[in-house]
Amino acid sequence: MEQNIISEAGYDYKFAPSACEECGGACCTGSSGFIWAKYAEIEKMAEFLELTIEEFATMYLKKVKHRYSLVEKKLDENNYACIFFDNGLKQCTIYSVRPRQCRTFPFWETFKNNKEEVKEECPGIIDEVIK
Repeated sequence: MEQNIISEAGYDYKFAPSACEECGGACCTGSSGFIWAKYAEIEKMAEFLELTIEEFATMYLKKVKHRYSLVEKKLDENNYACIFFDNGLKQCTIYSVRPRQCRTFPFWETFKNNKEEVKEECPGIIDEVIK
């Protein structure tokens, strides 16, 4: 059976999504940061959770200047997780409606010229062999 491997133009690595099951959520946990969400994504997440947008915003969003980020929960010293990361199951509880930032990982612009950083965070990174 052939493994599903994802590639993206302009990146010198590929991604094996099958590694997610063994990883334990490294991309959903770690240092504190921002998990950006646009209004359309917020609508989908709220609907998925059967909440109004106002209820969702009160419970799960923080405003950062003119943008919104999902809140985090502190796991221990210098270790945080997305509010929707289930630490017991080691998976996202809103996976089907997760924000674009989550859906596009590990193909973020910040990693385009820094493969070593993303390799440290994600065990699913496969070095692209340049011929």
